[in-house]
Amino acid sequence: MKKIIFIGLAFVLIVSGCSIKSLSKSKDILTIEEAKATTLDFINNSLMPKGKEASIKEAVKEGGLFKIIVSMPDKQEITSYLSADGKNFFPQVMNIEEYKKRAEEKKNNESAIKEKELTEIIKNNKPEVELFVMSHCPYGTQVEKGILPVVKALGDKIDFKVRFCDYSMHGKKELDEELNQYCIQKNEPEKLLAYLNCFLADETSSKKCIKETKINKTKLNTCVANTDKKYKVTEMFNDKSTWSSGRFPQFNVNKELAQKYGVKGSPGLVINGVKISSGRDSSSLLKTICAGFKEQPKECEEKLSSVAPSPGFGFSKSGGGSNGSCE
Repeated sequence: MKKIIFIGLAFVLIVSGCSIKSLSKSKDILTIEEAKATTLDFINNSLMPKGKEASIKEAVKEGGLFKIIVSMPDKQEITSYLSADGKNFFPQVMNIEEYKKRAEEKKNNESAIKEKELTEIIKNNKPEVELFVMSHCPYGTQVEKGILPVVKALGDKIDFKVRFCDYSMHGKKELDEELNQYCIQKNEPEKLLAYLNCFLADETSSKKCIKETKINKTKLNTCVANTDKKYKVTEMFNDKSTWSSGRFPQFNVNKELAQKYGVKGSPGLVINGVKISSGRDSSSLLKTICAGFKEQPKECEEKLSSVAPSPGFGFSKSGGGSNGSCE
């Protein structure tokens, strides 16, 4: 508990160090004994709870500072630093090389886990690829923009489907759009990619995109009305007592699949019936999907962009490696 209190205060002070000018001598450089006395006085009178005292185990000059080993009442030891003039106390230190090493180890471990996941993907002659999104989730649209070039490259060698989460977080416009996309995919699946390429550039362009991609509006409107009625999309939107967690309207068109795969938010990538993580750039998505082939076709060797699209609408590539989600 003492260490928690001490480190909690350290968090506030760590960036610039705590000024303890009033406790230090006026001269520029302290002796080791003065450094120990100054540090101990400051800790016990300013940081420690009443009735508890720390002690100084050791103090040495190191790199223009005093390195102070502080012994806490519970026998734990904390390494801190004091400026040579005794004016600034640094309760905690970050070893740059050690942190770099840990970060690299973490990165390597994550890469190893991803490689293991890829080798364990169920293999099919024609992989089934299902991407679960919310149509207006910025992270869902990010992955959609990343996966479109992959789906175009692999063509009919994969069975690609856009699926939808079983709830919505972005209002009635999202429910309406998901009904549109569901029906486009159901009635005219060969036009879905062209529609998405258009829609993902500008969220206000749905009507324009339907016209540009020559989607049959009569069939679309009939399908939307029937699907809306079957799954009670608008009815449940208007009845807030049915909302998930009391906050979000339901969208149950792909509910059974979402629950089967354990998809709880947008995006969710499922390959051959197994939910899997992937980078959001086209190159990473190609590698992930191609791991689902029993024998990879030559298209898996294509060089696609390794830059992740930006979250949201528009085809800017300033998004970096975002791994956010809507859930």
